[in-house]
Amino acid sequence: MKILVTGAQGFVGRNLVSQLHNIQEGKARNYGISGESLTVYEYDLDSDPSELDIYCKQADFVFNLAGVNRPKDEAEFMKGNFGFASTLLDTLKKYNNTCPVMISSSIQAAQDNPYGESKRAGERLLFDYSKETGAKVLVYRFPNVFGKWCRPNYNSAVATFCNNIAHDIPIRVNDPSVVMNLVYIDDVVDELISALKGKEHYVEEYCTVPVVHTITLGDIAELIKSFKQMSDTLAVPDLSDAFTKKLYSTYLSYLPKDKFCYPLKMNVDDRGSFTEIIRTADRGQFSVNISKPGITKGQHWHHTKNEKFVVVSGHGLIQLRKIGTEEVVNFEVSGEKIEAVEMIPGYTHNIVNLSETEDLVTFMWCNECFDPEHPDTYFEKV
Repeated sequence: MKILVTGAQGFVGRNLVSQLHNIQEGKARNYGISGESLTVYEYDLDSDPSELDIYCKQADFVFNLAGVNRPKDEAEFMKGNFGFASTLLDTLKKYNNTCPVMISSSIQAAQDNPYGESKRAGERLLFDYSKETGAKVLVYRFPNVFGKWCRPNYNSAVATFCNNIAHDIPIRVNDPSVVMNLVYIDDVVDELISALKGKEHYVEEYCTVPVVHTITLGDIAELIKSFKQMSDTLAVPDLSDAFTKKLYSTYLSYLPKDKFCYPLKMNVDDRGSFTEIIRTADRGQFSVNISKPGITKGQHWHHTKNEKFVVVSGHGLIQLRKIGTEEVVNFEVSGEKIEAVEMIPGYTHNIVNLSETEDLVTFMWCNECFDPEHPDTYFEKV
Protein backbone atom coordinates (compact mmCIF):
# COMPACT_ATOMS: atom_id res chain seq x y z
CA MET A 1 0.00 0.00 0.00
CA LYS A 2 1.32 3.39 -1.02
CA ILE A 3 -0.05 6.30 1.00
CA LEU A 4 0.23 9.96 0.05
CA VAL A 5 0.03 12.49 2.89
CA THR A 6 -0.15 16.12 1.84
CA GLY A 7 0.49 18.74 4.51
CA ALA A 8 2.84 16.14 6.00
CA GLN A 9 4.73 18.70 8.08
CA GLY A 10 1.62 20.25 9.61
CA PHE A 11 0.13 19.41 12.97
CA VAL A 12 -2.16 16.54 11.94
CA GLY A 13 0.11 15.45 9.11
CA ARG A 14 3.17 15.15 11.31
CA ASN A 15 1.34 13.04 13.86
CA LEU A 16 -0.20 10.80 11.20
CA VAL A 17 3.07 10.31 9.35
CA SER A 18 4.94 9.46 12.55
CA GLN A 19 2.41 6.73 13.36
CA LEU A 20 2.45 5.38 9.82
CA HIS A 21 6.24 5.13 10.14
CA ASN A 22 5.76 3.31 13.46
CA ILE A 23 3.56 0.82 11.63
CA GLN A 24 6.17 0.52 8.87
CA GLU A 25 8.88 -0.28 11.37
CA GLY A 26 6.76 -2.70 13.39
CA LYS A 27 6.66 -0.41 16.43
CA ALA A 28 2.86 0.01 16.42
CA ARG A 29 0.56 -2.83 17.33
CA ASN A 30 -3.15 -3.58 16.90
CA TYR A 31 -3.63 -1.54 13.72
CA GLY A 32 -4.19 -4.53 11.46
CA ILE A 33 -1.89 -3.18 8.74
CA SER A 34 1.27 -4.89 7.51
CA GLY A 35 4.17 -2.47 7.81
CA GLU A 36 6.25 -4.53 5.37
CA SER A 37 4.07 -3.45 2.44
CA LEU A 38 3.55 0.16 3.53
CA THR A 39 5.10 3.12 1.69
CA VAL A 40 4.46 6.69 2.87
CA TYR A 41 4.82 9.62 0.47
CA GLU A 42 5.18 12.94 2.27
CA TYR A 43 4.28 16.15 0.42
CA ASP A 44 4.35 19.69 1.78
CA LEU A 45 4.99 23.31 0.81
CA ASP A 46 8.72 22.81 0.40
CA SER A 47 8.33 19.69 -1.75
CA ASP A 48 9.24 19.68 -5.44
CA PRO A 49 5.93 20.03 -7.35
CA SER A 50 7.06 17.30 -9.71
CA GLU A 51 6.87 14.86 -6.81
CA LEU A 52 3.11 15.30 -6.71
CA ASP A 53 2.85 13.71 -10.16
CA ILE A 54 4.89 10.71 -9.06
CA TYR A 55 2.92 10.25 -5.86
CA CYS A 56 -0.50 10.71 -7.44
CA LYS A 57 0.33 8.16 -10.12
CA GLN A 58 1.26 5.50 -7.55
CA ALA A 59 -0.87 6.26 -4.47
CA ASP A 60 -3.38 3.71 -3.15
CA PHE A 61 -4.81 6.17 -0.62
CA VAL A 62 -4.52 9.95 -0.23
CA PHE A 63 -4.74 11.93 3.00
CA ASN A 64 -5.08 15.57 1.97
CA LEU A 65 -4.15 17.44 5.15
CA ALA A 66 -2.74 20.49 3.36
CA GLY A 67 -4.49 23.76 4.07
CA VAL A 68 -4.27 27.37 5.17
CA ASN A 69 -5.56 28.45 8.60
CA ARG A 70 -4.30 31.97 9.23
CA PRO A 71 -2.92 33.69 6.11
CA LYS A 72 -1.82 37.32 5.82
CA ASP A 73 -4.31 37.82 2.99
CA GLU A 74 -7.81 36.32 3.17
CA ALA A 75 -7.56 35.46 -0.54
CA GLU A 76 -4.99 32.84 0.44
CA PHE A 77 -7.75 30.84 2.14
CA MET A 78 -9.25 29.92 -1.21
CA LYS A 79 -5.85 29.39 -2.82
CA GLY A 80 -4.59 27.13 -0.04
CA ASN A 81 -7.75 25.22 0.83
CA PHE A 82 -9.53 25.04 -2.54
CA GLY A 83 -6.71 25.66 -4.99
CA PHE A 84 -4.39 22.89 -3.83
CA ALA A 85 -7.25 20.40 -3.51
CA SER A 86 -8.13 21.16 -7.13
CA THR A 87 -4.53 20.61 -8.22
CA LEU A 88 -4.36 17.35 -6.28
CA LEU A 89 -7.56 15.96 -7.81
CA ASP A 90 -6.56 17.06 -11.31
CA THR A 91 -3.27 15.22 -10.91
CA LEU A 92 -5.04 12.05 -9.78
CA LYS A 93 -7.37 12.30 -12.80
CA LYS A 94 -4.37 12.79 -15.06
CA TYR A 95 -3.23 9.29 -14.15
CA ASN A 96 -6.75 7.78 -13.92
CA ASN A 97 -6.07 7.04 -10.26
CA THR A 98 -9.38 6.56 -8.47
CA CYS A 99 -7.95 5.59 -5.09
CA PRO A 100 -9.78 6.80 -1.94
CA VAL A 101 -9.15 10.44 -1.03
CA MET A 102 -9.58 11.93 2.43
CA ILE A 103 -9.76 15.68 2.97
CA SER A 104 -9.48 17.57 6.24
CA SER A 105 -12.22 20.13 6.49
CA SER A 106 -13.52 21.94 9.54
CA ILE A 107 -16.74 22.51 11.44
CA GLN A 108 -16.22 26.12 10.35
CA ALA A 109 -17.18 25.03 6.83
CA ALA A 110 -20.71 25.72 8.02
CA GLN A 111 -19.80 29.37 8.77
CA ASP A 112 -20.03 32.31 6.37
CA ASN A 113 -16.47 33.58 6.64
CA PRO A 114 -13.53 33.38 4.22
CA TYR A 115 -12.04 30.36 5.97
CA GLY A 116 -15.36 28.51 6.12
CA GLU A 117 -16.12 29.33 2.49
CA SER A 118 -12.76 27.97 1.35
CA LYS A 119 -13.27 24.75 3.32
CA ARG A 120 -16.81 24.38 1.97
CA ALA A 121 -15.53 24.87 -1.57
CA GLY A 122 -12.96 22.14 -1.01
CA GLU A 123 -15.68 19.79 0.24
CA ARG A 124 -17.90 20.43 -2.81
CA LEU A 125 -14.93 19.89 -5.07
CA LEU A 126 -14.27 16.49 -3.54
CA PHE A 127 -17.90 15.37 -3.67
CA ASP A 128 -18.09 16.41 -7.34
CA TYR A 129 -14.85 14.54 -8.01
CA SER A 130 -16.40 11.41 -6.52
CA LYS A 131 -19.47 11.70 -8.74
CA GLU A 132 -17.28 12.22 -11.81
CA THR A 133 -14.72 9.45 -11.20
CA GLY A 134 -16.45 7.00 -8.85
CA ALA A 135 -13.60 7.38 -6.36
CA LYS A 136 -14.36 6.96 -2.68
CA VAL A 137 -14.01 10.26 -0.83
CA LEU A 138 -13.93 10.96 2.90
CA VAL A 139 -14.63 14.48 4.12
CA TYR A 140 -13.75 15.05 7.77
CA ARG A 141 -15.17 18.16 9.42
CA PHE A 142 -12.81 18.36 12.37
CA PRO A 143 -13.66 20.44 15.44
CA ASN A 144 -10.77 21.93 17.42
CA VAL A 145 -7.86 19.48 17.41
CA PHE A 146 -5.35 19.50 20.27
CA GLY A 147 -2.25 17.56 21.22
CA LYS A 148 1.53 17.53 20.92
CA TRP A 149 3.29 19.42 18.10
CA CYS A 150 0.44 21.87 17.53
CA ARG A 151 1.72 25.36 16.76
CA PRO A 152 1.00 27.85 19.58
CA ASN A 153 -0.18 31.41 19.01
CA TYR A 154 -1.61 30.37 15.65
CA ASN A 155 -5.07 28.86 15.54
CA SER A 156 -5.37 26.68 18.66
CA ALA A 157 -6.32 28.11 22.04
CA VAL A 158 -5.21 24.89 23.75
CA ALA A 159 -1.75 25.03 22.16
CA THR A 160 -1.40 28.72 23.04
CA PHE A 161 -2.54 28.23 26.65
CA CYS A 162 -0.25 25.22 27.17
CA ASN A 163 2.76 26.95 25.65
CA ASN A 164 2.29 30.27 27.41
CA ILE A 165 1.53 28.84 30.85
CA ALA A 166 4.47 26.44 30.58
CA HIS A 167 6.75 29.37 29.66
CA ASP A 168 5.36 31.81 32.27
CA ILE A 169 3.71 33.96 29.60
CA PRO A 170 0.33 35.52 30.51
CA ILE A 171 -2.79 34.24 28.74
CA ARG A 172 -6.00 36.10 27.97
CA VAL A 173 -9.43 34.47 28.18
CA ASN A 174 -11.93 36.90 26.72
CA ASP A 175 -15.00 34.78 27.49
CA PRO A 176 -14.44 31.80 29.81
CA SER A 177 -17.99 30.55 29.19
CA VAL A 178 -17.33 29.75 25.53
CA VAL A 179 -17.99 26.04 24.94
CA MET A 180 -15.32 24.15 23.02
CA ASN A 181 -15.70 20.86 21.17
CA LEU A 182 -12.31 19.22 20.87
CA VAL A 183 -10.74 16.07 19.47
CA TYR A 184 -7.37 14.74 20.59
CA ILE A 185 -4.68 14.18 17.99
CA ASP A 186 -4.18 10.50 18.88
CA ASP A 187 -7.92 9.91 18.43
CA VAL A 188 -7.73 11.71 15.07
CA VAL A 189 -4.81 9.54 13.93
CA ASP A 190 -6.57 6.37 15.09
CA GLU A 191 -9.63 7.37 13.08
CA LEU A 192 -7.58 8.15 9.96
CA ILE A 193 -5.86 4.78 10.14
CA SER A 194 -9.28 3.18 10.57
CA ALA A 195 -10.35 5.01 7.40
CA LEU A 196 -7.32 3.55 5.65
CA LYS A 197 -8.79 0.13 6.43
CA GLY A 198 -12.28 1.14 5.28
CA LYS A 199 -13.65 1.47 8.81
CA GLU A 200 -14.28 5.21 8.98
CA HIS A 201 -17.09 6.71 11.08
CA TYR A 202 -19.85 8.84 9.61
CA VAL A 203 -22.40 11.43 10.65
CA GLU A 204 -24.58 11.79 7.55
CA GLU A 205 -22.28 12.47 4.56
CA TYR A 206 -19.31 13.61 6.63
CA CYS A 207 -16.72 11.46 8.35
CA THR A 208 -16.06 12.10 12.01
CA VAL A 209 -13.78 11.34 14.92
CA PRO A 210 -16.00 9.41 17.36
CA VAL A 211 -14.37 10.71 20.56
CA VAL A 212 -15.23 14.40 21.14
CA HIS A 213 -14.66 16.33 24.38
CA THR A 214 -16.86 19.30 25.34
CA ILE A 215 -15.59 21.81 27.89
CA THR A 216 -15.57 25.59 28.42
CA LEU A 217 -12.59 27.72 27.54
CA GLY A 218 -12.35 28.88 31.15
CA ASP A 219 -12.19 25.33 32.47
CA ILE A 220 -9.42 24.48 29.99
CA ALA A 221 -7.37 27.45 31.18
CA GLU A 222 -7.86 26.56 34.86
CA LEU A 223 -6.90 22.93 34.27
CA ILE A 224 -3.68 23.92 32.54
CA LYS A 225 -2.85 26.40 35.31
CA SER A 226 -3.30 23.60 37.84
CA PHE A 227 -0.84 21.42 35.90
CA LYS A 228 1.82 24.09 36.28
CA GLN A 229 1.68 23.83 40.09
CA MET A 230 2.11 20.06 40.23
CA SER A 231 5.89 19.96 40.24
CA ASP A 232 5.70 21.95 43.49
CA THR A 233 2.77 20.15 45.13
CA LEU A 234 3.77 16.66 43.86
CA ALA A 235 0.15 16.21 42.79
CA VAL A 236 -0.99 14.55 39.58
CA PRO A 237 -4.23 15.22 37.68
CA ASP A 238 -7.36 13.09 37.83
CA LEU A 239 -6.28 10.72 35.09
CA SER A 240 -9.54 8.79 35.30
CA ASP A 241 -11.00 11.67 33.27
CA ALA A 242 -10.07 11.08 29.63
CA PHE A 243 -9.92 14.75 28.65
CA THR A 244 -7.77 15.70 31.65
CA LYS A 245 -5.35 12.87 30.85
CA LYS A 246 -5.01 14.02 27.24
CA LEU A 247 -4.71 17.69 28.15
CA TYR A 248 -2.00 16.95 30.73
CA SER A 249 0.05 15.04 28.15
CA THR A 250 -0.43 17.95 25.76
CA TYR A 251 0.71 20.47 28.39
CA LEU A 252 3.84 18.46 29.16
CA SER A 253 4.82 18.50 25.48
CA TYR A 254 5.15 22.31 25.69
CA LEU A 255 7.43 22.41 28.73
CA PRO A 256 10.75 24.18 28.19
CA LYS A 257 13.74 21.86 28.53
CA ASP A 258 14.83 23.42 31.83
CA LYS A 259 11.51 22.28 33.37
CA PHE A 260 11.82 18.63 32.33
CA CYS A 261 13.54 18.00 35.67
CA TYR A 262 12.61 19.41 39.08
CA PRO A 263 14.01 18.89 42.59
CA LEU A 264 12.36 16.78 45.29
CA LYS A 265 12.75 17.37 49.01
CA MET A 266 14.95 14.66 50.53
CA ASN A 267 14.40 14.25 54.27
CA VAL A 268 17.89 13.15 55.30
CA ASP A 269 19.30 11.93 58.62
CA ASP A 270 22.06 9.54 59.70
CA ARG A 271 19.82 6.54 58.92
CA GLY A 272 19.35 7.50 55.25
CA SER A 273 16.62 9.48 53.54
CA PHE A 274 12.91 9.57 52.72
CA THR A 275 11.63 11.39 49.62
CA GLU A 276 8.06 11.90 48.48
CA ILE A 277 7.56 11.60 44.72
CA ILE A 278 3.80 11.94 44.19
CA ARG A 279 0.90 12.97 46.44
CA THR A 280 -2.67 12.35 45.32
CA ALA A 281 -6.03 13.18 46.83
CA ASP A 282 -7.52 9.74 46.25
CA ARG A 283 -4.68 7.35 45.33
CA GLY A 284 -2.25 7.88 48.17
CA GLN A 285 1.41 8.80 48.29
CA PHE A 286 4.46 7.45 46.46
CA SER A 287 7.92 7.71 48.02
CA VAL A 288 11.48 6.42 47.93
CA ASN A 289 13.17 5.31 51.16
CA ILE A 290 16.93 4.81 51.45
CA SER A 291 18.33 2.96 54.48
CA LYS A 292 22.03 3.00 55.29
CA PRO A 293 23.86 -0.32 55.94
CA GLY A 294 22.72 -2.01 59.15
CA ILE A 295 19.87 0.45 59.74
CA THR A 296 16.36 -0.57 60.84
CA LYS A 297 13.44 1.72 59.97
CA GLY A 298 9.77 1.57 60.83
CA GLN A 299 8.96 -0.15 64.14
CA HIS A 300 5.40 1.19 64.06
CA TRP A 301 1.86 0.19 63.14
CA HIS A 302 -1.35 1.74 61.81
CA HIS A 303 -5.09 1.35 62.37
CA THR A 304 -6.21 2.08 58.80
CA LYS A 305 -3.17 3.23 56.88
CA ASN A 306 -1.55 0.56 54.74
CA GLU A 307 1.58 0.52 52.61
CA LYS A 308 3.30 -1.54 49.94
CA PHE A 309 7.10 -1.90 50.04
CA VAL A 310 9.15 -2.81 46.96
CA VAL A 311 12.91 -3.12 47.41
CA VAL A 312 14.62 -2.14 44.16
CA SER A 313 18.26 -2.19 45.29
CA GLY A 314 20.15 -3.83 48.13
CA HIS A 315 19.41 -6.69 50.49
CA GLY A 316 16.97 -6.36 53.36
CA LEU A 317 14.50 -7.93 55.75
CA ILE A 318 10.88 -6.86 56.24
CA GLN A 319 9.22 -8.02 59.45
CA LEU A 320 5.58 -7.84 60.61
CA ARG A 321 3.95 -8.79 63.92
CA LYS A 322 0.26 -8.59 64.71
CA ILE A 323 -0.38 -6.34 67.70
CA GLY A 324 -1.03 -8.44 70.81
CA THR A 325 0.74 -11.53 69.47
CA GLU A 326 4.33 -12.77 69.40
CA GLU A 327 4.63 -14.40 65.98
CA VAL A 328 6.93 -12.46 63.61
CA VAL A 329 6.46 -12.85 59.85
CA ASN A 330 9.74 -12.40 57.95
CA PHE A 331 10.35 -11.53 54.29
CA GLU A 332 13.91 -11.42 52.99
CA VAL A 333 13.91 -8.97 50.08
CA SER A 334 16.37 -7.95 47.43
CA GLY A 335 16.70 -5.81 44.32
CA GLU A 336 17.57 -9.06 42.55
CA LYS A 337 13.96 -10.21 42.91
CA ILE A 338 11.38 -7.43 42.69
CA GLU A 339 8.29 -8.18 44.78
CA ALA A 340 5.74 -6.22 46.81
CA VAL A 341 5.24 -6.74 50.53
CA GLU A 342 2.01 -5.52 52.16
CA MET A 343 2.16 -3.60 55.44
CA ILE A 344 -1.06 -4.88 57.01
CA PRO A 345 -3.18 -2.60 59.26
CA GLY A 346 -2.87 -3.76 62.88
CA TYR A 347 0.64 -5.19 62.35
CA THR A 348 3.75 -3.42 63.59
CA HIS A 349 6.44 -3.58 60.92
CA ASN A 350 9.99 -2.64 60.09
CA ILE A 351 12.54 -2.85 57.29
CA VAL A 352 16.16 -3.81 58.01
CA ASN A 353 19.15 -3.25 55.74
CA LEU A 354 21.07 -6.53 55.99
CA SER A 355 24.03 -5.28 53.98
CA GLU A 356 27.19 -3.98 55.63
CA THR A 357 28.21 -1.92 52.60
CA GLU A 358 25.24 -1.07 50.38
CA ASP A 359 22.23 1.20 50.78
CA LEU A 360 18.80 -0.41 50.76
CA VAL A 361 16.49 1.42 48.32
CA THR A 362 12.75 0.86 48.73
CA PHE A 363 9.88 2.20 46.66
CA MET A 364 6.87 2.77 48.92
CA TRP A 365 3.19 3.38 48.31
CA CYS A 366 0.84 4.47 51.09
CA ASN A 367 -2.93 4.61 50.74
CA GLU A 368 -3.05 8.14 52.16
CA CYS A 369 -0.79 11.16 52.21
CA PHE A 370 0.90 11.81 55.54
CA ASP A 371 -1.11 14.16 57.73
CA PRO A 372 0.77 15.36 60.85
CA GLU A 373 -2.58 16.18 62.50
CA HIS A 374 -3.78 12.57 62.06
CA PRO A 375 -0.68 10.44 61.48
CA ASP A 376 -2.26 7.06 62.39
CA THR A 377 1.27 5.87 63.31
CA TYR A 378 2.13 4.23 66.67
CA PHE A 379 5.63 3.19 67.80
CA GLU A 380 6.12 -0.46 68.77
CA LYS A 381 9.09 -2.67 68.01
CA VAL A 382 8.47 -5.80 66.00
